[in-house]
Amino acid sequence: MVKLDHIVINASNIEESTQFYEMVFISIGFNQLAAKVWGNKFTAIELRAAKELHTYHRLGAGVNHIGFGTSSLKELHTIIDDLNNAGMQTPATQLIDGATCLFLPDPDGLRVEISWDPAYA
Repeated sequence: MVKLDHIVINASNIEESTQFYEMVFISIGFNQLAAKVWGNKFTAIELRAAKELHTYHRLGAGVNHIGFGTSSLKELHTIIDDLNNAGMQTPATQLIDGATCLFLPDPDGLRVEISWDPAYA
């Protein structure tokens, strides 16, 4: 079985993006593995300073968003509460094809999705 090992995200403002991703990744249960690297026993996500800058567009070439699934609707709401308590203003969740989804745009516009889908429960 092949697994997703790691993702590298290039950020235009490394300090601002580090604050964002640290809040998000800690709230979903990732551990800090190294400076600007978070993960669990399956996947690591590293944040790096971008060498070139370009404007992110949701429907442009490249990654559209990064999605994480929760095990329950309660877990999703706990994560939202944790993010709000940490100082992040989270947008309203969206109901998409039966799934409850939270989309958090990072400082460069790349969206992180945290959702609960009863079809996968």
